[in-house]
Amino acid sequence: MEGKRCAWCLGSPEYIAYHDREWGRPAHDDRVLFEFLILEGAQAGLSWSTILGKRENYRRAFAGFDPAKVARFTPARVRKLLADPGIVRNRLKVEGAVKNAQAFLEVQKEFGSFDKYVWSFVGGKPIVRRPRSLKEVPATTPESDALSKDLKKRGFTFVGSTIMYAFMQAVGMVDDHIRGCIAASPSRRAPA
Repeated sequence: MEGKRCAWCLGSPEYIAYHDREWGRPAHDDRVLFEFLILEGAQAGLSWSTILGKRENYRRAFAGFDPAKVARFTPARVRKLLADPGIVRNRLKVEGAVKNAQAFLEVQKEFGSFDKYVWSFVGGKPIVRRPRSLKEVPATTPESDALSKDLKKRGFTFVGSTIMYAFMQAVGMVDDHIRGCIAASPSRRAPA
C-alpha cells in the first residue's frame, strides 16, 4: 500500500503492517479481543512498539491467548512467566492477565461472548472519526469511560479509560485513521 498513513505508524515496517492490516479494523473473535485486552494492559507505561515487538512471545507465553487456559495459570506458572525475557516481566501485569482471563470467562458466560458484551459499548458498530491529525485523537471518550468502569466492576485490572480507548482503537470499535489514510475503510472514509 502506498500513500498517506497515520503518522504514529511510520517508525518501522512492523508498525506499518500492524496499522495497515489490523488497527481500526473490526475484530469480533473472542480470542483476538482477549489478546488485545492483555497486550494493551501490558503496554501501560510503555510504548506500543515495545509490546508489538514482544507479541509473538506473548502468544507463546500466554497459550495462544486462550482465555480458558490462561485462567488456569498457577502461581508456579506466573513465576515462570516472570522469568521470561520475551514478555514484560511485571508481576502485577502478569497476575492481572490471569485475573482478566477469569473475568473474561465470566463475561462470556453471562453474554454468550465477550464480543457481544464489548461491542455493546459502541452500539454494535464502529465509531468512525476522521481526525485531521493525531492531535485531534482523544485519549479517552465517554464510551471508553463506561467500558473501563464496567470492566473494573467485573474484576478486570489494567483497564483504565485510556487503556480501553487504545483497546477500542486496536479492535476497530473506534476507527481513528486520519483523513485520507490509505488504511481507512473505503466504506467509512470521510471527505479529505
